[in-house]
Amino acid sequence: MSHSSSPATASAGQTATLSIVAFATMLALVVFTVPLTTLADITRSLSAGPNAQAWILSGMPVGAAVGLLGFGALGDNYGRRRIFLSGLLITAGSSLVAALAPTSILLIVARIVQGIGSAAIMACGLGLIGQVFAESLARARAAAIWASALGAGVAVGPVLAALLLPVGGWHASHWLIAAISAGLYLMARGVLPQDSGQTRGSVDGAGSLVMAAAILCFLAALTESRFGLQPHVLALFAGSAVLVVAFILVEGRSANPVLRLSLFRRPDFVGATAGAFASGAGVLAIMTMIPLIMEQGFGISPFRAAVILMAWSATTAVAALGARLIPEDISPRMLLVTGMVGCAAGQAATLLATPERGFAWVLPGLLIAGIANGILNAALGHQAVQSVPAERTAMGSAANNTARYLGSAVGISLATIIITHGAESGVAGLLSGWRIAVLVSVGFSIAGAAIAAVMRPLNL
Repeated sequence: MSHSSSPATASAGQTATLSIVAFATMLALVVFTVPLTTLADITRSLSAGPNAQAWILSGMPVGAAVGLLGFGALGDNYGRRRIFLSGLLITAGSSLVAALAPTSILLIVARIVQGIGSAAIMACGLGLIGQVFAESLARARAAAIWASALGAGVAVGPVLAALLLPVGGWHASHWLIAAISAGLYLMARGVLPQDSGQTRGSVDGAGSLVMAAAILCFLAALTESRFGLQPHVLALFAGSAVLVVAFILVEGRSANPVLRLSLFRRPDFVGATAGAFASGAGVLAIMTMIPLIMEQGFGISPFRAAVILMAWSATTAVAALGARLIPEDISPRMLLVTGMVGCAAGQAATLLATPERGFAWVLPGLLIAGIANGILNAALGHQAVQSVPAERTAMGSAANNTARYLGSAVGISLATIIITHGAESGVAGLLSGWRIAVLVSVGFSIAGAAIAAVMRPLNL
């Protein structure tokens, strides 16, 4: 197998690997987004209260953020192929449970496990791409295709879920996800490269557990904080802080840490990680709220709201593919900065839409943010594996995606708190809260751009 070819001239094995990873990544984002247009049906079917609704939305990113770093380490040590395949099986099984869930509690548990399965897919998927596309330019172009799958998943998920509602209710989406996951597993077994060259060192079990507990406490606190800073919420925040300190101490003493803290001495790694967090907390979080605002603020049906969101998500997918054509002499750092500034501009432009003007005024902002987000995703995917040693590409991918899911959880929680607080005053209050939430998301994008701008790569 030639490892220096670009995707355009890749061998059959490289093309097959890239295709499987891209489709599985798209599926992970479909899992993330299906509740955006099925939550009302779930609420009626399972009598889900506000707390349960929040967890149904947050369950998948909670599971993903908890599992990403651990699966990244397992992939680097015991084989990316093995962990990737396990992720597809976990996603299939948990989706079956979700489809059959008779209560909101069981659905929430299934959503968390879906996130864990998606974590294995995403942690090792980009690492597999880095494994078969070893040359920098070819890897960057393959990463652009991977990035387009992110946008495609966000585009397909809400629309697919809305289309399936009349067919089989909210259950139908999970039945389909289970079937596709199983099909991808069978295909992947025959085409993914065999595991070889892994370090086979001991896995940092203590570090993985402590970090998972820290992330779980933090995201649980954020999710619960939507309903006020009650004592148990403050306890969760405090517990998360203590666990982060414990994680740093454990990793400093581990011979084979789940996350090498020395990577944070590399400006390119810091820039990519900060960019991923800002992407999640900024553009991804606020775009996730678009269907809600279109439905409750503008009186649009779930299906039409999902189609409107495609102006952003589908544009993201196309722009990420187009990023392969960007000249090689434009640095990844410049692409990160440009992408985040463009996202900020698009996010701000969504404020042009008002009930008086009509929902169509949201489209320019969605298109601008979509183009910028596609470029940003491609640059982040490239930097995630380029900023770490070759034998630690799964770790780089896992850290990048962990930052993205953490950011999305933070951004979605903040936006939900702001919007629902305003909604207590009716539609006018909801839209007022929306405007504030958009400005907060713009702040995250600008902050990410600023960090990426000052993180100049070291000349090693």
